[in-house]
Amino acid sequence: MTDRHLPQHFGSTTATTPDPPPANPAPTPSNEPTSGVTRTELQRHPSPAKGWLTVQTVVEIPQRKESGRHSHPGVEVGYIVRGDVLMEFDDGPAQRLRTGDPFFIPSGMIHNARNVGTVTTMMLSTYVIDETKPLVTTY
Repeated sequence: MTDRHLPQHFGSTTATTPDPPPANPAPTPSNEPTSGVTRTELQRHPSPAKGWLTVQTVVEIPQRKESGRHSHPGVEVGYIVRGDVLMEFDDGPAQRLRTGDPFFIPSGMIHNARNVGTVTTMMLSTYVIDETKPLVTTY
């Protein structure tokens, strides 16, 4: 057995064995778990309670992708318009959601929406958030 970093002699020619590709290649935009995920804000309005906003978004998650771990500074009330999602929580069991299912996420709860279906997932979410904080905090 020869060391792959030492030259090998084949007649009068010297050659080196190329390094194998890395076992875990560096992520590229296409293989990032969150690549292609979009959140489109539909509307934003002052809430009846002073210091709070109501924000509505559509989130789209391609097949085999995920939102990434994140939280919101207020409640999220949502609906799965299309798709099949595994909603994962840091502080509780995962919840399987399918087309037509509603969901509720308490303020500050860290969660991740993973598309486990065969189509791009579309979720409609409405948030009531503290107006002084960003809509999303990622982890």
